[in-house]
Amino acid sequence: MSDGTTQTHHRVCHLCEAMCGLVIRTAGNQVVDIRGDDNDPLSRGHVCPKAVALQDIHEDPDRLRKPLKRVRTAPGEYQHIEIEWAEALDLAADALASTIETHGVDAVGAYFGNPSVHNYGMLTHQRNLFRHIRTRNRFSATSVDQLPHHLVSLWCFGHMLLHPIPDVDRTHYFLMLGANPLASNGSIWTVPDVRRRLKDLKSRGGKLVVVDPRRTETAELASEHLFINPGTDAALLLAMIHVLFRDGLVAPGPLADFTDGLDEVADAVGELTPEWAASLTGIAAADIERIAHELASAEAGICYGRMGVSTQAYGALCQWAIQVVNVATGHLDKPGGSLFTHPAMDQVVNTNPGGFARFASRGRGLPEFNYELPAVTMVDEIRTEGEGQIRLMFTGAGNPVLSTPNGRALDEALEEIEYMISVDPALNETTRHADLILPPTSPLEHDHYDIAFHNLAIRNTARYNPPVFEKPEGALHDWEIFAALGERVASRLNLEAMPTVPPDRLIDAALRAGPYGDHTEWQLSIEKLKAHPSGIDLGPLQPSCPDRLQTPNQRIQLAIPEVLADIQRFRADTVIPAEHYRLIGRRHVRDNNSWMHNHHRLMKGKSRCQLLMNPVDVEKEGWQSGMTVTIQSRVGSIDAELLASDEMMRGVVSLPHGYGHGLQGTRGEIAGRHAGVSCNDITDELFIDALSGNAAVNGVLVQLSASAAA
Repeated sequence: MSDGTTQTHHRVCHLCEAMCGLVIRTAGNQVVDIRGDDNDPLSRGHVCPKAVALQDIHEDPDRLRKPLKRVRTAPGEYQHIEIEWAEALDLAADALASTIETHGVDAVGAYFGNPSVHNYGMLTHQRNLFRHIRTRNRFSATSVDQLPHHLVSLWCFGHMLLHPIPDVDRTHYFLMLGANPLASNGSIWTVPDVRRRLKDLKSRGGKLVVVDPRRTETAELASEHLFINPGTDAALLLAMIHVLFRDGLVAPGPLADFTDGLDEVADAVGELTPEWAASLTGIAAADIERIAHELASAEAGICYGRMGVSTQAYGALCQWAIQVVNVATGHLDKPGGSLFTHPAMDQVVNTNPGGFARFASRGRGLPEFNYELPAVTMVDEIRTEGEGQIRLMFTGAGNPVLSTPNGRALDEALEEIEYMISVDPALNETTRHADLILPPTSPLEHDHYDIAFHNLAIRNTARYNPPVFEKPEGALHDWEIFAALGERVASRLNLEAMPTVPPDRLIDAALRAGPYGDHTEWQLSIEKLKAHPSGIDLGPLQPSCPDRLQTPNQRIQLAIPEVLADIQRFRADTVIPAEHYRLIGRRHVRDNNSWMHNHHRLMKGKSRCQLLMNPVDVEKEGWQSGMTVTIQSRVGSIDAELLASDEMMRGVVSLPHGYGHGLQGTRGEIAGRHAGVSCNDITDELFIDALSGNAAVNGVLVQLSASAAA
């Protein structure tokens, strides 16, 4: 109950990448009001509908407050019961230590989901536990999302986290492929209030061109939208590069002094004409030539691609080609183009640059990246017998049953695991299999600093906020869970435990040693950020090359042998069977994967889990909106409500990501009422980007039929 005392708190919304500043008013232990912080130098008062959901998350009656232990009630039937923290931590440590002693560290599998990067305690203190468990069977949402970005940044710029960021506020021409920032609020691009920024681009005479198989919310705002056949973006980009060389438009400017490989790139695209690309993409050759010329002649321009081009069979090739376009046109490391950030806590300086293909998965020989295997091989590593078979699964802030390809197979495989531990506040479709669930505090009960997203922001800023509410008695923060588990596992394995240092002290040390720290006039520290609760503006992005490059010789590398070989794989790819449709995903501004569906403010209104299909295709099949259709792929089938929409390109259908709730043993009353169907019950774990190992969840071949249950 509220005691009536009203307080005002400053906070950053952590529910997506945008880092919007909030002002939260509370009365006692109740949230009274959430609104945008006008003084935040990055978000400038903007918020999206997700911000108000922080109250729903905090007050959610289904959110776990105490550890749960799974007990069998009958053959094949289980329930989760609450236990005390000491018992839960001891049971978890016993299981981990026993598994390692009996089968080795690779018998422990670990999967970390999207929210882990939004909660800084998980980032700072996972190592307290996993320094004792250097398993090769580690997975994350990275390989169902942005792995191609990391791989290309490693190859071209020398560090997996050195991503060029679109400088939308100063650009004149923006070519955007497979991205919908009006729904996502930016992705690998922290860009709050993106609608206004894109409108400002157009109002100053600039041009926004969106290429997407669906006319998205962003495409509706664009100066021009072009439909493209899913999975063929590489053809468009390679043909554009061909045009740049053919027509003498390659002008890297200052980049020429520290760029290698342009001649090899020219040779690789010599035969990849706009006419060749038109036959694959569905975009006219004249339009491909025109866009290449427009981008090359722009005073400042950007080529940017996101989920639609990353999560397809040629994701890494696409991301490489995007960087080649930006370099060849001289728009990289240029105001109004794409620039590298210079954040207060610099992950590029403070972390390992990453590595690739140092070992491979046992089942399918897929390459590791940054000591993680692709998520598409989790089931193989659970079921493939022998040394290194996963016997204990550890998940953190993830729901891979709904968010990775062929989720049904993973759902079944998790029941075959000998033991499972989850650090998660939800009893969801994945954690229902866990023998132990260890729930951390709510987001409003811990402090916050965005370690990851300041590295991706359109402006250099820094912001730290204390918790809104005190930690409840008997609760543990996520970092405290990892620290306690690390100490217990170390004790059982006779190893030295890592010292437990609160994350705010780690952040403070990094800020003081960073580019705006004790040796500068900024004197940045946690205490200084506390005195500026809306954040501190550290200035716009600036050209920083070649100094910012992390390659051994501080030169941009474009002639990547693996990528040049992948061009030949793309050219030899098979033709799409005429009787198939291509399935793509989609997002809504109120959605952020599966973990946002148990909150009334985000789920109210019309159902969003429908199959979108072009009206001409609907008429051709003899169907109508509202009926139920069966969607069949290699791995299975689902039934979904059909909705005719001229947003869709012909031959392409779309389902949203993250649905499929209400399975037995879960706890989510609102999510259950909006259960929908999981698109990942028909995405295919064998359909991947062979170069990177990333999942290809866009462009999946499916067949449609009227549902027998209709």
